[in-house]
Amino acid sequence: MSPQLIAPTVAVHASFLAAMDEFRDDGAETVAHSRTARELRTWATRWVTAEGFAEYVGQTGGVSSEERVDGVVPLSTRWWVDGDTYLGRVTFRHRLTPSLLTWGGHIGYGVRPGARRCGHATAMLRAALPVAHHELGIDPVLVTCDDTNTGSRRVIEACGGIFEDQRDDKLRYWFHPAAATAGP
Repeated sequence: MSPQLIAPTVAVHASFLAAMDEFRDDGAETVAHSRTARELRTWATRWVTAEGFAEYVGQTGGVSSEERVDGVVPLSTRWWVDGDTYLGRVTFRHRLTPSLLTWGGHIGYGVRPGARRCGHATAMLRAALPVAHHELGIDPVLVTCDDTNTGSRRVIEACGGIFEDQRDDKLRYWFHPAAATAGP
């Protein structure tokens, strides 16, 4: 079986916990504006139990469809898994606020530290683009990365991202539906 994007599931509980330990060891809790950092602070003591993890999956797996006062836009999440092994996640922001237009984009992705440099980020983004375009109706799709993140820049470019500009420390790339099939 090869990795695939799926809705969050309790079937990968043990592997997910191992991945979160890897993120913690990699310093993820200290990254400002990181969803993983927020979740580690909020859920780490609860998702260790089957009940707590099921609650987390229930909240993560649904589509957050209502915009909140704090500017959080509707979003949905898919996990990149291989069998019962959690490898990473893709978050889809269904629309952009002015700050997301500059810094965040429509798609955010992360690969667990122990699975990096194996092609997962490129495969995840390639799998995510048709979801964004066809299932969520996002056209075009904006993906950003830090100007110092050479690996992410290469992933975005390998998937057909069209560079628009740099704003502050963020590189901004656009994907149109035809680009969703770009790459080898």
